[in-house]
Amino acid sequence: MKDGRPRLALYGLAGIKLVEPGDDLGAIAAEALAANGLALEEGDVLVVAQKIVSKAEGRVIDLASLTPSPRAQELGLRLDKDPRLVEVVLSQSRRIVRERPGLMIVEHRLGFVMANAGVDHSNVAGAEERVLPLPEDPDRSARALQEHLARIFGCRFAVIISDSFGRPHRRGIVGVAIGAAGLPALLDQRGRPDLFGRPLKVTETAFADEIAAAASLVMGQADEGLPMVLVRGLSWSAEESPAAALVRPPEHDLFR
Repeated sequence: MKDGRPRLALYGLAGIKLVEPGDDLGAIAAEALAANGLALEEGDVLVVAQKIVSKAEGRVIDLASLTPSPRAQELGLRLDKDPRLVEVVLSQSRRIVRERPGLMIVEHRLGFVMANAGVDHSNVAGAEERVLPLPEDPDRSARALQEHLARIFGCRFAVIISDSFGRPHRRGIVGVAIGAAGLPALLDQRGRPDLFGRPLKVTETAFADEIAAAASLVMGQADEGLPMVLVRGLSWSAEESPAAALVRPPEHDLFR
């Protein structure tokens, strides 16, 4: 930034194939970067859509193979949802937070509060009978991808695994980070001075979420076919922390 003005660039990686279980995401990312005339540089962030991570990790579930439990059958009848899908949602959840016909808001086993535990039909081949839960451990998945790519590019960069969440009291969905490696997912700004020298007392910035939201503008939500976005122009000095750090502990959450 020769003129001192901050700039941020986002590059959608076009031409990525439909990912299948067992695919090597590191190789796919490296090939996509090269095909788009890019290479990872110091300070870059590669944002990767959750769906292709779950697919590569073999998380696809065939509903036809499931026998729903009595609880799933009862909930399915009450909520007008396929009880087999309800069974998958329950398997990924700690508890049901709210429910209405067609929708379950749950606390995911990873701590996220989200619709249907993130279990999704969209952009899954054979979607009528196949669904896709979140990765088993998104932070671990992000770390594995970062380490794979670091061996290729040999520089300091970060990886974020993103998903789309709704938010209480607001309409629409936004990109959020469910996995992160190589950056501080949460930036603690407490103690820093504001413009008038007063120390900040409560401010914490969801750094990884802000990056994921920016990348989702490029990824899109429908048939764009851009599951990886390279973000360039950021800088940070704080120690890295995982996306798990973004989950507010229940004892500090006034809405639970």
